[in-house]
Amino acid sequence: MSAARKLAKFLKPYWRWVVIAPVLMTLEVSMDLMQPRMVERIIDQGIARLDLNLVLHTGLLMFGLAVIGALGGMSNGIFAEMTVQAFGADLREILFRKVQTFSFGNLDELETGQLITRLTNDVTQVQEAVLMILRILVRSPLLLIGSLVMAIVTSPQLAFLPLVLMPIELAAVVWIVSKATPLYSLVQEKLDALNEVMQENLAGVRVVKAFVRARHEEGRFGRANTNLTEQSVKAARTVAIMPAFMMLTINLGIIGILWFGGVQFMAGNMQLGQIVAFVNYLTMTLFSLIMVSQLIIQLARAEASAKRIQEVLESQPKVQNRANALTDFISRGRVVFEDVTFNYEGNHGDPVLRGVSFVAEPGQTVALLGTTGAGKSSLVHLIPRFYDVISGGITIDGQDVRDLDQASLRRTIGIALQETVLFSGSIRDNIRYGRPEAPDEEVIAAAKAAQAHDFILSLPEGYDTILGQRGVNLSGGQKQRIAIARALLLKPVILILDDSTSAVDVETETKIQSALETIMRNRTSFVIAQRISTVLNADKILVLDDGQIVAEGTHRQLLAESPIYREIYDSQLGNGVKHD
Repeated sequence: MSAARKLAKFLKPYWRWVVIAPVLMTLEVSMDLMQPRMVERIIDQGIARLDLNLVLHTGLLMFGLAVIGALGGMSNGIFAEMTVQAFGADLREILFRKVQTFSFGNLDELETGQLITRLTNDVTQVQEAVLMILRILVRSPLLLIGSLVMAIVTSPQLAFLPLVLMPIELAAVVWIVSKATPLYSLVQEKLDALNEVMQENLAGVRVVKAFVRARHEEGRFGRANTNLTEQSVKAARTVAIMPAFMMLTINLGIIGILWFGGVQFMAGNMQLGQIVAFVNYLTMTLFSLIMVSQLIIQLARAEASAKRIQEVLESQPKVQNRANALTDFISRGRVVFEDVTFNYEGNHGDPVLRGVSFVAEPGQTVALLGTTGAGKSSLVHLIPRFYDVISGGITIDGQDVRDLDQASLRRTIGIALQETVLFSGSIRDNIRYGRPEAPDEEVIAAAKAAQAHDFILSLPEGYDTILGQRGVNLSGGQKQRIAIARALLLKPVILILDDSTSAVDVETETKIQSALETIMRNRTSFVIAQRISTVLNADKILVLDDGQIVAEGTHRQLLAESPIYREIYDSQLGNGVKHD
């Protein structure tokens, strides 16, 4: 079954409109097919016999039929558009909901630029195909068959002309569509690449300006834009052959009618009105084939888009709840890693974490130190099951995290990610993003603990200050403090701070740590930090190197026993002091 057919199920709620639209189009086609016969009657019976009364009555009848046809066509357009817009809205919403179910692994594979294209441009392509189906797919076959029958009825002597020309046009359509279909698939891929460049540039525009790399970015965009343009032109050039070839065929048909029809007219075997009517029917026949060809090309483009949409719909979250996953789990915060190995690419490539084992007791603060790429963020991302381990296991209070319902698990965990993400809206709504029902006093308490309260009050609208996209009107440190407040408002049993104070000054960081000691008493904390001063008071420090724990203990223990830790300490705080 093709991808486009699979998407047809989303039309089911609107089946009445889907049925009504073709019926109305049938009415329009029927009225259109009557017009050449009316013209023939006016010429051969009215004008030839100088019967003005017949000309008048037939003309009024033509007008009435045209009005009925126009009403049918307009009504068809209305119902078709209603169907298409509702279908598109449903499809976008279902795609968006599907994306919300994806785990981090899925989002790593389906990049942001691709997902945006699939939710917008690809859905639009499928919508246009459905619109053409509800209009042209009904109109073209009816017009093709109807005009062919009427042409034969009008003049059997000239019936051979459409029967000769139609196979030629049909062969051209098949050839062009076979060439155009793969080209339009490549167009969508080039559009993906263009959107990725745009998304990266807009997200990192400050970095671009800071490093004066505007020309470099213009070059990247220019290459992606040129690739898209060239591929689009290549596809359009292939398709552009069709209208010209079709018009050539139509003109040859008209010449043939006038030639052979003229011979029959002079021999007294045909009337002038018959020839005029036959020209109209032949034109309808061949034009209906052009419409069919356009429909096929649009369907080919839509099929390419439908496959990309279907790929998203059929993608299964890499992290899923097991059958009978626990939903009423009450956590005390004891976290145990047992010989954990993890790789972002599954069983392929080198592991990011290898044989990691440690225990975090309830109420402990566990700090993670190590160079960039040592696996610190990867480790903490496994606790809320953003990813699943390759081997080994992670338990919380004796329960394997894979046996827990994801939503229930994550409600017990507050996390401030390494990349601070805020949403457009008020500061108040951003802080209570995880608990929309939280009262203002709890929002303020969380902000105070994160040392954000004072700077929020200094803003013109205080907690009601509206943030720009991604919190663009705040500094890095301010955004981090709001993110920490958002995590604290959950009152989590386990708190994860993934280098979330890197943009905060030392004094403010010290105040945050002091507040956390009170708030997180009897709760487990995981802290990733680049500054060793952040972790000096941690109950347990894990030093990671190349995905492995190379040292574990308190600050005093590691200072005495771990050369790596001592090197880190000396480089930041040691000031040349010797250690016993």
